[in-house]
Amino acid sequence: MYSIVVENIYMLVIVTLISVLQNAFFALKVEKECRSVNPNAAAFERVSCANRNCMDSYPTFLAVMWCAGLCLSQAPASFAGVIYLVVRQKYFVGYMGQTCQSTPGYLFGKRVLFFLFLMCIVGIFNYLLVRFCSSDYKEYVETITSAASALLLLP
Repeated sequence: MYSIVVENIYMLVIVTLISVLQNAFFALKVEKECRSVNPNAAAFERVSCANRNCMDSYPTFLAVMWCAGLCLSQAPASFAGVIYLVVRQKYFVGYMGQTCQSTPGYLFGKRVLFFLFLMCIVGIFNYLLVRFCSSDYKEYVETITSAASALLLLP
């Protein structure tokens, strides 16, 4: 029983743990800037604001990634989660430079979150079809979402 549950969520768990490490990295950057020998108020404000912005969207990311993975398929949801973490890193680093450099990361992150949200909706809709109409389209939908997750790599 336990191994069946773990089989269905282990990729989501790995992405979640990587995201925790990323949050720790962001917090260390804020702490380092705060304790620097030559404190620069503008630099501290940028890194602090970038950290806050990333933390504001973090609960939404976790919720839609886990819902998409549980309701539909963990592989494309985990892949989208990794892409989101890469994009969030790009956003954070871009924000520490010039704020206009963070815009592509922000927009791409929104696209990944929207993809995960659609996966949630499709998974719930498929569950309702199975429950009330005895029609299961999960295999077809999983194939489509696996293929569509690769489209996230397009700029």
